[in-house]
Amino acid sequence: MSVAVLGAGSWGTTFAKILADAATASGVNRRIRIWGRRPEVVEQINSLHRNPQYLADVELPPSISASTDVAEVLAGADLVVLAVPAQSLRLQLREWKGLLEPGALVVSLMKGLELSTDARMSEVIREELDIPDDSIAVVSGPNLAMEIAREEPTASVVACSDSAAAGWIARSCTAPYFRPYTTSDVVGVEIGGIVKNVIALAVGICEGKQMGDNTKASVITRGLAETSRLALALGGEAQTMAGLAGLGDLVATCSSPLSRNHTAGRLLGQGLTLDEVAEKMTQTAEGIKSGQAVHELAGKLGVEMPITAAVVAVLAGRLSVDQLGPLLLARELKPEGDY
Repeated sequence: MSVAVLGAGSWGTTFAKILADAATASGVNRRIRIWGRRPEVVEQINSLHRNPQYLADVELPPSISASTDVAEVLAGADLVVLAVPAQSLRLQLREWKGLLEPGALVVSLMKGLELSTDARMSEVIREELDIPDDSIAVVSGPNLAMEIAREEPTASVVACSDSAAAGWIARSCTAPYFRPYTTSDVVGVEIGGIVKNVIALAVGICEGKQMGDNTKASVITRGLAETSRLALALGGEAQTMAGLAGLGDLVATCSSPLSRNHTAGRLLGQGLTLDEVAEKMTQTAEGIKSGQAVHELAGKLGVEMPITAAVVAVLAGRLSVDQLGPLLLARELKPEGDY
């Protein structure tokens, strides 16, 4: 099997390593090629078997190579893994469409909603590549790239409308330290991965304001309620929200200093501006980009998402970080179970 991974950031490189280690563990010969836009990153992967910019001190298997030529990377690939920024995906797919092998399975590692269309990444992939839903899968869960690259045990979820395709992809990425489960709930898995970024910004703001664990636990729990409301309104399943792609991903992203969105929120809570946060961050905090799209989608569906609305107001400069907590606490009292 030949695999193309489009995106040489931390998660794309880590997933390439998972696929390589899974092949080694099962005795399969697998060629894995990574496309990267930065020549220096590609050179380091090829010559040093490392990606120091994103995964310091992690050695990559010899079966992984890299190139800045996307046609070379996609040639012959029957599995295509997408790990590029969500907001650039559509335009990139338009350039890449004619290069994909017929019948290739496409896997999305991305966790974002497209601005202006509010489309999930699987929807963008289907529209731009003109392929059926059963050829598109999503991988999501409590998957902090650095921990997985260090081979710390973790679990994840492979979602695809075709259970056979989901199972095949899951077997392809079952490494000694990486355990995938499968589901057909693509909507729920994607929404869990999208909204948790916005909630992580809120938790990070609380931490930046030096608020305690009670506050953060409250935001995480109510954030899960918001995520569940949106997922269910779109046809997702409640069981997914209680699983790895829902609660699991939310807890990891809201709790870890390795989380980009948590880090960005903490910096905002410490009083930095968005521009100053961007200068300090080396990678994209997707919640900053997707928060507005999540808020707009919730409005279209009539779904109440007060934490998301407050975070978006902070990002837009309509609300200060000092006002976020009091605003949420001032909401009308109601039973906890009211979704």
